[in-house]
Parts: sequence; C-alpha cells; structure tokens
Amino acid sequence: MIAFVKGNFVRKTPAIVLVDVNGVGYELQISLNTYSSIQSLEKGQLFTYFHVREDAQILYGFFEEAEKNLFIQLISVSGVGAATARMMLSSMKPAEIIRAITEGNVRQLESIKGIGKKSAERIVLELRDKLAKTPFDSNISTLKNNSLEHDALNALMALGIARPAGEQAIQRVMKADPALDKIEDVIKKALKTL
Repeated sequence: MIAFVKGNFVRKTPAIVLVDVNGVGYELQISLNTYSSIQSLEKGQLFTYFHVREDAQILYGFFEEAEKNLFIQLISVSGVGAATARMMLSSMKPAEIIRAITEGNVRQLESIKGIGKKSAERIVLELRDKLAKTPFDSNISTLKNNSLEHDALNALMALGIARPAGEQAIQRVMKADPALDKIEDVIKKALKTL
C-alpha cells in the first residue's frame, strides 16, 4: 500500500493533483479541503488511500492524516462510497463533519450533496461512538488551544475515555489547579474525577 507521496505538485485542480515523485507522476483525487491547503504550494507530501474497485484503481490524497483517517471511517459505512466521502470532505471541514456526527446533527449532514436522511442517520449511528473515542482532530475540542490539555485528552481517549467526558474532566482539573504543567499530573487527576 502507498502510505504517502512526496514530490512536486505538477498540476493542481480542485479535484485532482499530479505529483511528480522522482520522475513518476501520481494522479491523486483530492477534496476541496486538501486543495485549499496545497493551492499555494509547489511541492509537499500528501497522505494517500489506494481504492481498488472492479472497474478502477484510484489513489486519493489528503493534506492531513486526520482527513485520511476520517475518509477511511466514512467509507466503512454501508452505502457511503469513496466519491461520497470525498464530497463530504469537500463540503465541510473534517472537524465540522466529526462534530456533526458526534453531536448527531443529521440535518447538517443532509445538507451535503449526495447525502439523504437515511444515509446521514446511518453515518451517525455507525460512527458516533467511534469518532467520540478517536483523537482525529484536536481542533474540534472545546478545550482552549493548549497543547498540554490536548495531549492529555488524546491520552485519555487512548485509554478508552469518550471525548466529551475527557474534555470535561480536564477542564475541571485545569480550573482547580491552573498551575499544572506536567501531562502525567493532568492525566492522573483527570482520571480521578471520572
């Protein structure tokens, strides 16, 4: 499997980027989210997902690994294909999709072209718990932009604590003792409040 490609962006469109990797050109299908990240770049690295169908072999490219992971989760849902997942990632930022799913906001998902009510409900049903426990993107956190708090949250989620419960525990700990500066102390105290 091809995990990523790194090279010169020979041609970029909102849907496709051609990457020259030491003389070999790779055509990657991309989302608008990835396009907006690479639009001003001449070269870089894209994480990839190799999708094999009966009639085609398609390489999808993602600027961030979190977007790739969300894409894989989306296509794991029955009835959501790679094209639909890419459309979702083009319509909303990954953090917005994750928030809509974890909050059960079916209406917001329905606003995406190609997603009907039943598909949106199925996506929420199948991914809500998985996404709540997975540290996909720290930008959707309600915690203030503090790497200590985000690292502590990711550690709690790795231990199987759901994101909302972990966020609340960390907020309580940091409010009680704002001088905490070691991740181990934050995690230990947060675990005691759960």
